[in-house]
Amino acid sequence: MGQLELTLFAFVVGLTTCGLVGSAMELVYGRKVAFTEPYVSPSHVLRSLVATACAGPFMLVNDALDARRERRISTVALMSCGCTAVAWALALGVVILAIASWTAGLLGSSFPA
Repeated sequence: MGQLELTLFAFVVGLTTCGLVGSAMELVYGRKVAFTEPYVSPSHVLRSLVATACAGPFMLVNDALDARRERRISTVALMSCGCTAVAWALALGVVILAIASWTAGLLGSSFPA
């Protein structure tokens, strides 16, 4: 598999993880995912970090779209948030794939070269 395919695969894995975690959080709490309570809380720092790491791109896009509708940010700022969310999803995919590879190695499985 070439570098482009690996990059696209990592991005899709990150995007899927973000969407699944974000949707599950919305189902549990009944509110749109955002960088606010109950998802991000100073009293639950570890939970907030995990939620933000996994569903952060979803949260960022939701907050950016809300801010754009209320005319609090410009179109350029919205595009910047979109690019950040794409990079975040790619990084999340790389981390998820690294954890999956590490876990498979611990279980004695080896991926073909």
